[in-house]
Amino acid sequence: MIDNRHGLVVNAEATQATGSADRETGIAMASALPEGTTVGADKSSDTHAFVEALRRLTVTPPVAQNTSTRSSAIDGRTTCHPGYLVSQQKRKLIEEVFGWLKTVGLMRKLRHRGTRRVDWLFTFAAAVYNLVRIRNLTEHAT
Repeated sequence: MIDNRHGLVVNAEATQATGSADRETGIAMASALPEGTTVGADKSSDTHAFVEALRRLTVTPPVAQNTSTRSSAIDGRTTCHPGYLVSQQKRKLIEEVFGWLKTVGLMRKLRHRGTRRVDWLFTFAAAVYNLVRIRNLTEHAT
């Protein structure tokens, strides 16, 4: 989970790869957020269950619409806001994080096995990414 304004990682968790692990973990992470927060997600999260779970948490779900093969769970309540377009543009920041983690953060080929160890390494690498990102942000500010 990243902050859309600065591109900093605010929460990181590695889970077992299942078909719904991203959505389940996203709901768990969103439950710790304050009410009214906006959460972005990719097209794979455009399911009725995920969107409704976020709305129950009073979190705005500007998930990317998946209209290619079915009807989207995102309706006009979300897409009519100007923040929806901004959120769709900011979604690319998470790809920068994963790109950095794979090329610099030693996450391309893991040297550890097991969910606990991989989660620790992933969280540590995300923290290092934040330190580098903060350094770059402060250099541009001065």
